[in-house]
Amino acid sequence: MVGGGRSGVGDRPPGARRELIGFASVGLLAYAVDLALFTALRGPAGLDPLTAKALSFVAGCSVAYAGNALGTYRHTRPPGLRAYAVFFAVNVAGAAVQLLCLAVSHYGLGLTSQRADTVSGAGIGMALATLLRFWGTRTLVFRTGETAGRPPGSPTERTGGRVGSWTG
Repeated sequence: MVGGGRSGVGDRPPGARRELIGFASVGLLAYAVDLALFTALRGPAGLDPLTAKALSFVAGCSVAYAGNALGTYRHTRPPGLRAYAVFFAVNVAGAAVQLLCLAVSHYGLGLTSQRADTVSGAGIGMALATLLRFWGTRTLVFRTGETAGRPPGSPTERTGGRVGSWTG
């Protein structure tokens, strides 16, 4: 289309790249907290693996929620504890996807090497879980535009839900 109009093909809403980068950055920080706490709870604290992982998972989810609420999706301001509960549920679903990929590979397909477990759980499972978490976080927890109940074409819909944002 001539004149700088939108072609509709490959167009992304304003800030989509920033949203992806913010979500990924927060996710990496949450992963680092989860891993560090799990390691500390298993090692020096001497907790059993399931207790250590449960505690580190909750801590990682809390860091991810805070990072997304205060950073990536700071313009949406979801009210109350419901948003955190839904966020936590989305993350549990993501963890289930990772475990399912590992179980299918290890027990269903008989691929039992450490490499196969890593590829299926931490590779394929993590990729699918991340897609689910991104979708769930942006559509169920930090709603923007029409999904937040704003009328189509409103200024907040056109800007991806940002109201008075000085960053774009």
